[in-house]
Amino acid sequence: MKQWNPTLRASGKPRYVGIADAIRADITSGQLKPGDRLPPQRSVAQDLGVDFSTVSRGYAEAVRRGDIESFVGRGTFVRQPETSQDAGIGTEHPDPRRSLEEDPMMNMPPEPDDPALIARMSQGLSHVAANLVPLLRYQSVRGCAADRENAHLWMQQNGLEFAADRLAITPGAHASIYAILTLLSAPGQTVLCEALTYPGIRSIAARLGLRLVGVAGDSEGLHPEALERAITEHRPAALYLNPTLQNPTTGTMTQSRRQVIAAVLQKHDLQLIEDDAYCFVASDAPPPIASQLPDLAWHVAGISKCFGAGLRLAYTTVPLRAEMGQFSQALRSINVMASPLSLALLGRWIEDGTAREIQAFVRRAAAERQAMACEILQGCCVTTAPEAFNLGIELPRGTNRAEVMGRMANRQIGIMPSDAFSVSSHPGEALRVCLGGPISLTQLRDDLVALRDAILRKDWLG
Repeated sequence: MKQWNPTLRASGKPRYVGIADAIRADITSGQLKPGDRLPPQRSVAQDLGVDFSTVSRGYAEAVRRGDIESFVGRGTFVRQPETSQDAGIGTEHPDPRRSLEEDPMMNMPPEPDDPALIARMSQGLSHVAANLVPLLRYQSVRGCAADRENAHLWMQQNGLEFAADRLAITPGAHASIYAILTLLSAPGQTVLCEALTYPGIRSIAARLGLRLVGVAGDSEGLHPEALERAITEHRPAALYLNPTLQNPTTGTMTQSRRQVIAAVLQKHDLQLIEDDAYCFVASDAPPPIASQLPDLAWHVAGISKCFGAGLRLAYTTVPLRAEMGQFSQALRSINVMASPLSLALLGRWIEDGTAREIQAFVRRAAAERQAMACEILQGCCVTTAPEAFNLGIELPRGTNRAEVMGRMANRQIGIMPSDAFSVSSHPGEALRVCLGGPISLTQLRDDLVALRDAILRKDWLG
């Protein structure tokens, strides 16, 4: 039996998680080797001065992570490392059919191209494979307790301080917003939003028979006086906002403006749906408006913009005045649950630090693409931000969006006209240009040059 005493680090995590972390750390350092038998749980509890149940949960968590395994009557042992061949991972070649389904019009993050990072991401599939059978079962509509703990940890690491017991994991931000609006509104009611807004809220509102009314803003974000007037005039069911790296403008609402908007909502007792799609991408955004309105605000922290849309996950914080059971019931009726397979993969990435590496890559790659775009598009009226995946372009007088898009029709770069984002019937001559997704840097550069020429009417024919 291995003479081993875990060292619990001050991390703010529950003690049982600290025990599991200590097991993994000592395996990584070589202090614990494959096949080593761990001391009995009661012995560890006495050494640490904690309850037996704490150690039991710590061992169970380490088992769940795949670091150790327990056998009745024999004890607990450090697992042999699982190779990719053991798990059946990395033994197949890419299926070319899987690379033909992307939609370039969607605002996607830059895709990892570093073999070392891709290999590390792939290692998370070993955890999925090791738990495959239970991951194919139904689970809680809010996600299981372990996944909610990982979600809360990830949010804390990113400066998002929300109550863990108000957290639900959903099958994406779109699903969350749809479910929320079924609770807050009825057909015919009004929902306020920014004048240019996420196309998804437009499709949801249309499906639910809701009327969207755009509220004017300025360089700091939504205009408080305009919001006051809209609330008084329309008596809305809710306000929908995307205040960080806003889609499509890439603007981020200032801290002072967020405070004023929160005060207006508090004054009128109006609930907020804060679609924080880029909260894990923006490194210096102010705290969410929802953090000032725990009783009124729904905070939806999307996963897709940091890790990829294929995971279809979002972390949704439910306000204190709302019934968690009602929200869960609305989610269940629409989507049943988030995919346990996706949750297991993301959970492993959070636990082993891969999530941090992906996040750092996305930020670096976005900044690189933005710098290239701004250099090429000099002379165009561009709005953007260093960590955004897109930019907005206001077209010069005499240039129309249909003509520009027509010239760019055979290019890989994703371009959408302002019509897709405008709540009014007069969207203006503007475009959203996507810089992420599978497009290579070389192709992106070529397409941006072509876009610049199309906008500035160079070599314009007809």
